[in-house]
Amino acid sequence: MANTSSRTLRLLSLLQAHRHWRGSDLAERLSVSERTLRRDVDRLRELGYDVDATPGVDGGYQLRAGTALPPLVVDDEEAVALAVGMQAATDGAIPGIEEASVRALGKVVQVMPPRLRRRVDALRAMTVPATWGSSGGGPVVNTEALVAVAQACRDSERLRFDYTARAGEVTSRHVEPHRLVRLGRRWYLAAWDLDRTDWRSFRLDRLREPRSTGARFAPRTPPGGDAAEYVKSSIVGLRDPHQVVVDVRAPAEAVRARIGRWATVTETGPERCRVEMAADQLEWPAMALGSLGAEFTVVEPAEFHAYLRDWSQRFARATA
Repeated sequence: MANTSSRTLRLLSLLQAHRHWRGSDLAERLSVSERTLRRDVDRLRELGYDVDATPGVDGGYQLRAGTALPPLVVDDEEAVALAVGMQAATDGAIPGIEEASVRALGKVVQVMPPRLRRRVDALRAMTVPATWGSSGGGPVVNTEALVAVAQACRDSERLRFDYTARAGEVTSRHVEPHRLVRLGRRWYLAAWDLDRTDWRSFRLDRLREPRSTGARFAPRTPPGGDAAEYVKSSIVGLRDPHQVVVDVRAPAEAVRARIGRWATVTETGPERCRVEMAADQLEWPAMALGSLGAEFTVVEPAEFHAYLRDWSQRFARATA
C-alpha cells in the first residue's frame, strides 16, 4: 500500500510537470508496466482527479486544465482524520500552534479533490468545540457516520439512525440535526428529536447507520442559543462528574495559563488561587494539578484525597 501511494503521488507530480505524457514514457519513468499505469490512473480518478486519456500511437495522459496546486493523495478516512486533527489544534488543544494550524488546515483543504473538500468542509463547519475536564482515550467513532451526520447538519436534512442508550436499549430515532460537538475525546450530536418533540444530545459512538431522508427543515435554535453549552448541560447529570476544588499556592495568572481551559481559577490572595474542576474521572485533575509544579491543598471531594494518597504511595514505591 505504501509503495502504491508513493507511486500515485509521483504520477501526479509527473502529470503536473508536463502538459501531455505518452503512456510508454510515463510507465518508463515510474518503472511500471503500462497495465499498472492504467490502474494507477484509475486510482487517481477514484480520488477525484481529472485525468484525460488519449488513445492511439501518440496517445497518452494529461491532467485537465485548472490543476495549479500540487494535489494531495488522501482517501476519505484520511481526509477526515486530517480535518479532525488540525481542527483540534486550531481550537488550542496544543498551546502555541493555533495560528499555524489554521494556515495548515487551509492549505490542506485547498489541495484536496473537490469531492473530499466538500466532505471536510461540512465536518469543519458543523462541529462546535467545547472544553471539558476529561481524560483517557475516547470511544471509537465511525468516520463514515461522522461525515454523514456533519453533511446532514450542513444541508439541514432530517436524519434517521439507530441509537443505543446507556442501559443497552436500541431505538430508532428521527431527528433534525443541528451541530456536532466535540467534548473532550467524545463526539455528540445536538438535534431536535421529531418523535419526542424536544432537543436531545446523542453520543456518536452509540449512533449506527445514519441515513439522510432528503427532507429539508428550517433550522431551530437550541436551548440557550449555543449547541456546545446545551450538550454540556444535558449530560452533566448522566456523567455525574466529580467536583474537584483545590487551593493552589501559585499566582492565578500562571495557573490559568497552564490549565485555565479546563478549570475555573479564582485569585484568593498574593501568590494563591482556588481551582475548581468538573471531571468524570479523577485521573485528569491529578495530572493537571501535578503539571503545575506548585503546592496545593485539596478542599473537596473526600475521594480525591484518597485518590492522591494512593498515587503518592505508588510513586514512593517506584522510587524506593
